[in-house]
Amino acid sequence: MISALRTLCLLPLLFGTVASTTPEAVKPKITTVYVVRHAEKATEQNPQDPPLTEAGQARARALAEVLRKAPIVAVYSTNTRRTKDTATPLAEAKKRTIEPYEANAPGLAALAARIRQTPQGKAVLVVGHSNTILETVEALGAPRPVPTIGDDEFSYLFEVKLPASGGPATATARNYGGGK
Repeated sequence: MISALRTLCLLPLLFGTVASTTPEAVKPKITTVYVVRHAEKATEQNPQDPPLTEAGQARARALAEVLRKAPIVAVYSTNTRRTKDTATPLAEAKKRTIEPYEANAPGLAALAARIRQTPQGKAVLVVGHSNTILETVEALGAPRPVPTIGDDEFSYLFEVKLPASGGPATATARNYGGGK
């Protein structure tokens, strides 16, 4: 009997404690989706597909800096020069290829489905336009964090959280890169 009792007392020393929970184990895993509008564009150079202005290039670099520690595994952009140029600094820093998507209703639904396949605990960037980024947030299942985006507003960075449980998505808005 004493031998069996001694063995039971030694088991935790040999195998560790039983089922300890750490904050990481308790914390639910989520996928984070960063949604931004392209940076400032130079419409006088090419009204159909304008490049970024110097301020826009600086904003694109600021975006890469703001998200440099984020576990970005995918970068999505519409097929315009201004959106791709906004995504490029971060894509290059994270060694990711920019993946195109269509910013219409079926395209946003397809994008949302692709994003939901992202591993939990990872993040993606989506670059769109003033008239599509709030729709992108909604396609991901979150309510709009702001009612509208003005044509002169470039600094919004939306953070959409997609819980692993399939529960409701949430979205918050902040600004980056200074200015509007």
